[in-house]
Amino acid sequence: LYPFTGNNAAHNGGVQSSLLMVERMMAKLHRELLLWGTSGTSNAEICQKYPMPIIKKSQYKTQMTYPRPTTHGPMACNPLGRTEVIWGSGREFPYKGEDFGYLIWRKKNCCVW
Repeated sequence: LYPFTGNNAAHNGGVQSSLLMVERMMAKLHRELLLWGTSGTSNAEICQKYPMPIIKKSQYKTQMTYPRPTTHGPMACNPLGRTEVIWGSGREFPYKGEDFGYLIWRKKNCCVW
């Protein structure tokens, strides 16, 4: 994830590189306070969103949607930082399989009165 600047070598693998870019963009948006915290333990954090300039990795999960979606099993949604070695094999292939799309899930604690 860090440093935010620098090159992202595609020879490491398309899945790893694209996932790193997704995580860097989310961390950048947190730094700019465009993404806020939505999960926590105190009452102020549970019932509303709050400014969070440092990304909390346990708040997000990613799910690959393109070119081969991950739709079932324990590796369908992966937390930030989990290696893609287990679930990413066979997801990149020549010509049509070189672009990637991800669905980003965000944990949100809510309170019911």
